[in-house]
Formats: sequence, structure tokens, C-alpha cells
Amino acid sequence: MLIWLVDLADQIQFFNLFRYITFRTGAAMFTSALIVFLFGPRIIASLRVRQGRGQPIRADGPQTHFLKAGTPTMGGLMILAGIVGSSLLWADLSSVYVVTTLLVTLGFGAIGFYDDYLKVTKQSDKGFSGKARLGLEFIIAGIAVFFIMQASMAASNASGAEFGSSVAFPFFKDLLLDLGWFFIVFGAFVIVSAGNAVNLTDGLDGLAIVPVMIAAASFGAIAYLAGNAVFANYLQIHFVPGTGELAVILGAVIGAGLGFLWFNAPPAAIFMGDTGSLALGGLIGTVAVATKHEIVMAIIGGLFVIEALSVIIQVASFKLTGKRVFLMAPIHHHFEKKGWTESQVVVRFWIISVGLAMIGLATLKLR
Repeated sequence: MLIWLVDLADQIQFFNLFRYITFRTGAAMFTSALIVFLFGPRIIASLRVRQGRGQPIRADGPQTHFLKAGTPTMGGLMILAGIVGSSLLWADLSSVYVVTTLLVTLGFGAIGFYDDYLKVTKQSDKGFSGKARLGLEFIIAGIAVFFIMQASMAASNASGAEFGSSVAFPFFKDLLLDLGWFFIVFGAFVIVSAGNAVNLTDGLDGLAIVPVMIAAASFGAIAYLAGNAVFANYLQIHFVPGTGELAVILGAVIGAGLGFLWFNAPPAAIFMGDTGSLALGGLIGTVAVATKHEIVMAIIGGLFVIEALSVIIQVASFKLTGKRVFLMAPIHHHFEKKGWTESQVVVRFWIISVGLAMIGLATLKLR
């Protein structure tokens, strides 16, 4: 919204700053953090009153989790307020990529909110029907990918139509796999998978939000570089015009995440809930699709992939053999059952997330 102040740069040179994505990214980060810091205590107090007994605790979970009974959930509302409020101020709302990413974030957030609402009101860890939830997520993601494809085609040259529906591979500067209209299915799968992988990771205080911020910082750099013709050419990555603006939203994610972590640090005053985890995962997944770094996302977000795979392996093993591979899934609970303290699990998983992000960013140059 404030980008229109660039028009005043001829009269007041200061407003020329609003032209730069880097400036607006930093401003978005600060603004979103400020929003969460200012309104977080009020939101927490309101949710605590309205939710009563708070988020239900899994009966088969680690015994230490029962000490968290009564902690309110839906803390994702704080994060979404920071991200959306800040993005509306600092991002270029004429960008299809910006609008699409924000709508996916809000759509996934709404699904997560309804799931949290059912869990709290029923005092059960069983919320929204899994099939219905996935169906809605795929519809939202599919529509988003369609508009991303159209924007990519419109912004590119004559070969852009092929590029808009293609998957790029890391380590190979010219390797593209054109999926045609099937790219909508592929892109939707990436976005939905990202949303649910982050959702599965959100099980301990601070466990999900820091890796999300790490992924946001990584993709903020990728979006900026991929959207800049000079940098993209230097790194020999695919130039995707207009995606640099997504760095502003990702800056807002980092700021909102820092604000939320202030309240979510052990012992947590509030849980993120599906409201936040689904929205954040969907946001990261949408940026990955827009910047043509879907495969790199599996590296940068490798921690989320591991968490999701642990659940898939656990369920498949139990159904096929009647035996469990892990003491409990997702895998962070497995390590808790093995005797790791919650803080050990969280910090060690943060370290893994940083390492994977560094590997993912290295793919930008190793081509």
C-alpha cells in the first residue's frame, strides 16, 4: 500500500526508499513484529477466557505434556495479524504473486482455525474431517497455482509458457521438466504438503516457528534473487519476474515469528495451533512454487519433510505389520520418549533446520 509514496520521490527524495524491496522487507519485518508484540497479550488473554481448558492434550503423549493443560491455542491469529497487516502496508498489492500468497495463507489459516475450534469446543484432538480438510486445501492451492502459472507466462518471453508450467531442478541450470496443465496438480501437492508438514512439526514449544523463520529467510533470499534479472543471471538460476516482491511477505513472516516466539518460548503462554501452522506451511509452499524452487524447498524445509515422513512410515508400518517403527510419531515425540528433554529436542531440531537451509541455499551457486 505504501509503495505509492514512490510517486512523491520527485518532491521528497526520502520516498525513493519505498522503491527498494530490501527497505520494504526490513520495514515489513519490524512492523509485523510490532503488531504481534502490541496485540499479542490481548489476544492471549481473550483466547484464554474463551477457550477455558485450552488445547486438548493427546492421551498417549509424553507425560510432561499434561503440565501444559489449559494453555490456549489459535496463536496463529497473532501471526496472521502481523503478516497480513504488515504485508498490506509494505508489499506491492498489484502483484499477482503477493495477492495469491496472501489468499493461500488466509485460506489455509481459516481451515486451521476451524480445526482448532472443533478441537477446543469438543475437547478432543480429533478436529476437522481429514478428507474434507485436504479437499479444501487442494482446491485453494490449485486455484493459487493456476494464477501463478498465468502470471509466470504473462511476465516471460515467448518461451515463458513452457517455463510457467515447468519444474526446475537444483544443480542443473537448464534442466526443466514441462508438466503442462498437470503442473497445477503438482504445485497444489507441494503447497498442501508444506502446510501439513509444518502442522505435524508443531508439537513442542518453539519447535515449528523457528524452522519456519529459517525457511522464510532462505526463501526471502531466493525470491529476491530469482526476481532480479542481474542476480539470477549471475547465479544461473531461472529469472521469474515479479517474485522479488514476495521477499516483503517473507520478511513479515520473520517479524511475526519473532513476536510469536516471545510468547511461545517455554513455558508457552499460547500454542500456534493449526491456525498458524497450516497457514505458514501453505505460505512457504506457495513461494516455492512461484519461484520455481519446489525441490529446493524439500531441502530447506527438510525438517518438516522428516516429521511428515515419520508419520507416514509409522502409519504404514502399523497397518501392514502391526508394529510401530517409532515409539511415537511425529518423530519429535519419539525422541521425547527416548528420554530427551523438550528443550533438547527443540534446539537440536533447530540446528538441523539451519544446516538444511544452508545446503538448500548452496544449490543456488552449485550449478
